[in-house]
Amino acid sequence: MHVLVTGGAGFIGSHLVDALLARGDTVAALDDLSSGRKGNLPPRPGLRFVRGTVLEEGIVNEAARGAAVIFHLAARVGVRRVVRNPLDAIEVNVRGTEVVLREAARTGAKVVLASSSEVYGKSAGLPFREDGDRLLGPTSVARWSYATAKALDEHLALAHAQRGLGTVVLRYFNCYGPRVDLQGYGSVVGVFLSCAREGRPLVVHGDGRQTRCFTYVADTVHATLLAAERAGALGQVINAGSDREISILELAHKVLEATGSRSPLAFVPYEQVYGPSFEDAPRRVPDLTRARELLGFEAKVDLDEGLKKTYAWMLSET
Repeated sequence: MHVLVTGGAGFIGSHLVDALLARGDTVAALDDLSSGRKGNLPPRPGLRFVRGTVLEEGIVNEAARGAAVIFHLAARVGVRRVVRNPLDAIEVNVRGTEVVLREAARTGAKVVLASSSEVYGKSAGLPFREDGDRLLGPTSVARWSYATAKALDEHLALAHAQRGLGTVVLRYFNCYGPRVDLQGYGSVVGVFLSCAREGRPLVVHGDGRQTRCFTYVADTVHATLLAAERAGALGQVINAGSDREISILELAHKVLEATGSRSPLAFVPYEQVYGPSFEDAPRRVPDLTRARELLGFEAKVDLDEGLKKTYAWMLSET
């Protein structure tokens, strides 16, 4: 079939494009290259690259022509980007989704919307269930604008679903792998590997006891493809990722082991990086019941293997 991937030149988006082409689909990949890389999408039969932003209705309409499914991954991501320019992040993440959903409603295309574990905020109700309560900090803390924007994206998708549009919302959990941003936008794994490779200190924010669940990109892509295929997923919000919890401090040590690096660790207060009012979520662990029951999904690549694969890619790039 023919599909559209917004954010198709990005980290996850480009891997999704690869998987779609490999199974014989034709793909339009829309990206403004603000964080994606054209090099992630070498020219291939069946692939059409469209440079533009999801804020431009005409470009979205043209890119979506004939698409049976729209995978909407385009977004402003990364805590540092959001804190520095919350207005831009809110506009792209909310209005961009509005434009995409309106186009899908016009044509009848199914939409798989990439959301984020950020929507859970600093909830202590672990593991995070899709129907559980969310807990966010005050609006004066810019960091929570991203969680709010992605939650509004979900509301928009579900509202369209009530009117008959086929939509599925996936909440991604800390994806990493080849093509990850080595500057750390949206990935502590990327910045840790880069620092280890160059012998620079691995900067751990706070005491490093905050935990996350890291998902290798091939697993994230697999869940995304399943979301478009399984009828039971329609109209649902589904956690997509691994539930293997690890502290950031433990992650740093695993990176040093995987790379053989002797880089030291440097502990830096959050305030020094993000400003005096910054707040973080102490733990993030998904409940994967829906993913297992509705998608038949289980993450396969463990963190040790994934870190080695990602580091091998990084060495090949540098």
